[in-house]
Amino acid sequence: MDKKKVAILGASGYTGSELLRFLLVHPNVEVAHLTAEKHAGKMISDVFPHLTGFLGLELKPLKPKSIPKDIDVVFAALPHGTSAKVIKELFERDIKIIDLGADFRISPKNYKKWYGEHPCPELIKQAVYGITELNRDKIKKAKLVANPGCYPTSSILGLAPILKNKIADESSIIVDSKSGVTGAGRSPSLDYHYSEVNEGIKAYKVGEHRHMPEIEEALSNYSGLKVDVSFTPHLIPMDRGILSTIYVNLKKKITTKKLIELYEEHYQDERFVRISSQNTYPSTNQVRGSNYCDIGMKVNSSNNTAVIVSVIDNLVKGASGQAVQNMNVMLGFEEDAGIETTPIFP
Repeated sequence: MDKKKVAILGASGYTGSELLRFLLVHPNVEVAHLTAEKHAGKMISDVFPHLTGFLGLELKPLKPKSIPKDIDVVFAALPHGTSAKVIKELFERDIKIIDLGADFRISPKNYKKWYGEHPCPELIKQAVYGITELNRDKIKKAKLVANPGCYPTSSILGLAPILKNKIADESSIIVDSKSGVTGAGRSPSLDYHYSEVNEGIKAYKVGEHRHMPEIEEALSNYSGLKVDVSFTPHLIPMDRGILSTIYVNLKKKITTKKLIELYEEHYQDERFVRISSQNTYPSTNQVRGSNYCDIGMKVNSSNNTAVIVSVIDNLVKGASGQAVQNMNVMLGFEEDAGIETTPIFP
């Protein structure tokens, strides 16, 4: 079988680096075109020395018309707004597009509220929200996939079974998420200097983080309920990983054992979701560098509530790994092609 040719737009960030890590060992694709505005003209190995000897491509300026005609798949790892403008130019071509930015994840109304005017709102309806485990059948037929945000991935996978089965009160969900510093991207900023981050943990964008409407919309669409989430992100001094602790009020009595069984049944055919055994709760270090989402839970029978703990690697299942998983579904490859790797430990 001829290999499909892939382009990465915005290849010099952490997301681009992880995409390359998986695509370079993928049996069915060839990385053929890379762009990076700040590093145009440099070789990819100059920007990422760890790729020396693996790929000899020069980074090109971001010009949609310059993307070769034989490219089959485009991964867009670009800032919001920029991504939509580029995708608008590419959409008429016979090409699959996976957008790792925020431009096609939420409705035009919510996008305008949280981000401002959208460059091509008409394409939002053409996009499929790319949590593979929830929307696989739609992703198979999609031309444009909106890859989810990292916080939403951990939150949505943690909540989907309990909401789909109408067990949790959808109007009073609390999501407390903690992320490593790579979630802020690779561009320098005072807030993410070593001495600003090390030896501390802080909440930020309390009640106003742009991932909150994404979580609510995705879960509402999936469950058929009007989901309301109180979401607070935190920055913690580690490179990568997200841990979301989710608190829900229960509509009916259920034991921890039965809730675990419900999650196991819901995700029984999912390669990249693992359910922890009773009285065991996952850590980010058990999914590091991998495309897994690990979920543990506990029911408090005294007040009829449940706590769900969901962990992912923000750069993999929360970004690049999930993007490759979606590409595999779109192109009819084995779903774990290129991303079937064990987590890195320690």
